[in-house]
Amino acid sequence: MKRDLTGDFQTQRQAADQLPYPTLTVRRDRLARLARMTKHHQLDIIRAIQTDFGKRSDVEIRMAEISAVLHAVRHARLHLWRWMRPWSVSVPWRLLPARARIAPQPLGVVGVISPWNYPWSLALMPVVDAFAAGNVVMLKPSEHTPATSALLKQLVPHYFTSEEFKVVEGDIDVARRFSRLPFDHLVFTGSTAVGRQVAQAAAANLTPVTLELGGKSPAIVAGDVDVDKAAAAIIFGKGVNGGQTCIAPDYVLVESRHINAVVKALSHAIVQQRPDDHAVTSPIDDTHQQRLEAMLQEAHNHGCRVIDHGQHAPVLIIDPHQSLGVMREEIFGRCLPVIGVHDMSAAIDFINARPHPLALYAFTHDKSLQQQLLKTTRSGALVFNATLLHHAVPSLPFGGVGESGMGAYHGRQGFERFSHLRGVFYQSKRTPSHLLYPPYRRWLMKLLGLG
Repeated sequence: MKRDLTGDFQTQRQAADQLPYPTLTVRRDRLARLARMTKHHQLDIIRAIQTDFGKRSDVEIRMAEISAVLHAVRHARLHLWRWMRPWSVSVPWRLLPARARIAPQPLGVVGVISPWNYPWSLALMPVVDAFAAGNVVMLKPSEHTPATSALLKQLVPHYFTSEEFKVVEGDIDVARRFSRLPFDHLVFTGSTAVGRQVAQAAAANLTPVTLELGGKSPAIVAGDVDVDKAAAAIIFGKGVNGGQTCIAPDYVLVESRHINAVVKALSHAIVQQRPDDHAVTSPIDDTHQQRLEAMLQEAHNHGCRVIDHGQHAPVLIIDPHQSLGVMREEIFGRCLPVIGVHDMSAAIDFINARPHPLALYAFTHDKSLQQQLLKTTRSGALVFNATLLHHAVPSLPFGGVGESGMGAYHGRQGFERFSHLRGVFYQSKRTPSHLLYPPYRRWLMKLLGLG
């Protein structure tokens, strides 16, 4: 029996219409309840996620799932009063003494389709911004993490009314029907291929979408950096959640003359950070595991140099051919190609010849190279001398460009993403605007700069 998604949606639509502009107090209260739900059920969240993955580090769950939501809520509650205030904009002198302002207004009902790789934080981070903007939310969590989805379904009604926040469980068919609902905004986090389908479904209702996708995020290692520090940062980014992170480094570019030093430093970092059975995260399911094993086997079969420190650690693949799966697909796992290039200009050309990534990591302190990367490349984010950490900055927008996504959220950018920035014009009592009315005079054309 198919779930009546339309009925759930209409309930939320009526609630949004009855309270079209929630006060600061209402919004902060919703955010506080979201934080309370996350904080009070930490052990339940950890158990659910570990059930879904089989093995996943409880420390990484606390860092990436629980802490991320709590910090986002804290940031929004602190700054929300300022974000909500309308602001003045300039008016052409010919229209003075009129005034103009921009007033943020809630959109209404926001839909969220969340992924499996961070099943708690990536489900609730868009909800934080949607609540801050004054909206109500329907959430479709991933069917690939049933324990976490069931926990969300169980907990949310204890903290929110169904008019405020509704969780809809289900399979791919439910997700398809969900994406066809006439939301005022729809957020999808997942693969580029599915993102296209979501955008097409939403287009039938002219529903605006935010697509947080993925792609192959490169890491450039320049010759001026401390190789050991760069390697440690890259392996940190690759190792978290078993590499199942949309902004994980997908491959490393280094000048060929430095490749041996970088490979040695990466190997050392793997041994230091990922000894056997330390902070282990399993692939989400057997299908994903088999896909990763096939990638690695293909690299072996083509004679690639492979450095493997254990089944739960990042595995280095040196100079793989561009036709291999590890170079054609987003890896989303422990494989890490390391590719030698002639120089940094060649590295930039390599990146620009491919779809724009969600993140570009560059390890260099050379200001001219940093400026060159800033001006000649495109990516959702550009990060110098670190990996992943930009996602923890709530005041930075998070989103992709091109095939890595559409739109961004987090912090004020998220508030504005889920708001209608309404233009408001105030005409003065003593206005000369009647002089603009017909019949038009010749002096008017001169006044307008047209005569």
